[in-house]
Amino acid sequence: MPSTFPIIDGHNDTLMNLLLPERGYGRSFFDNSEIGHVDLPRMQQGGMAGGFFAMFVPTPNEEEIITFTDQGYEVQLASGITQPYALERSGLMWDLLESLAGEEPDQFRICLSVDDIRQVLENGRAFAIPHIEGAEAILPDLANLEELYNRGIRSIGPVWSRNNAFGHGVPYAFPAMPDFGPGLTDPGRDLIRACNELGIMVDLSHLNLAGFSDVARLSDAPLVATHSCVHELCQSTRNLTDWQIDAIGESGGLIGIAFDVSMLRQDGDLNRETPVSVIVDHIDYVAERIGIQSVAFGSDFDGAVMPVDLPDSAALPGLIAELRTRGYDEESLALVTHENWLRVLNNTWN
Repeated sequence: MPSTFPIIDGHNDTLMNLLLPERGYGRSFFDNSEIGHVDLPRMQQGGMAGGFFAMFVPTPNEEEIITFTDQGYEVQLASGITQPYALERSGLMWDLLESLAGEEPDQFRICLSVDDIRQVLENGRAFAIPHIEGAEAILPDLANLEELYNRGIRSIGPVWSRNNAFGHGVPYAFPAMPDFGPGLTDPGRDLIRACNELGIMVDLSHLNLAGFSDVARLSDAPLVATHSCVHELCQSTRNLTDWQIDAIGESGGLIGIAFDVSMLRQDGDLNRETPVSVIVDHIDYVAERIGIQSVAFGSDFDGAVMPVDLPDSAALPGLIAELRTRGYDEESLALVTHENWLRVLNNTWN
């Protein structure tokens, strides 16, 4: 049974999953599948109206190396990628997204404005917002940024966890603070200013603490972390400290709580036997600290390990039920599921 509220999700890696045979195994976005987390039938079953469809480019032919410690783990990331390669691979995902929207235009569309999204919500369709995760596809002098905007980019994460020309990503480690490395580079600071001018949302997930601080000083838009959790509850480097949470709240911004079990659990374990209630623990923490208007969903579907009772987008009603059990009323549920995203986008996009 779908949620009674339309759900806007802050992040998924479905395009990468569909594009790469080793991840999606050739599945179709328009068929209900047991592979992956998001396809149109499961979105409709779960009440997921749409969200940010990421274009993330993995390093080719290299794997991450995980070292386990007595307390947790550290991850050695694969090396970086070149701008031409990133642009070419991002272009393939972009072409795929456009082809999906063209194949079933009455069911699924790309949205580039809040008015577009509201129209889709009213008509019961599904939608995607194009997002670049890790700005390697952008030239350091930003010469192609406006072209990318004109094609449809409305959200950019300056870095994934690996470093690039714009800044320093936070490496995966547990237990550890996100305070790794220096802040934004000169091109990175220029990128933030240019995104503000064009009306592109800047995603702070994966950015290290110094880079986050730089964006907080530079940006005149609401601060947004599309798929992060609370460091106080899970000491992953990918999670937000209280200072970061407060800065997001003071800016009128938003945190999309991720469903990645390793970012939710107090022990940081990559264990599917994690209850949905732990997601609500993180939502509670943000809502109590900076207000219900500053928290939403940011699943990381098709890019992370989900809790056993939330295996895919079709299972989202179970999360809504857990929120109801915790005392979230109809007004609060409307804010968390979609209205907070609409407000922040309305205050960010030109």
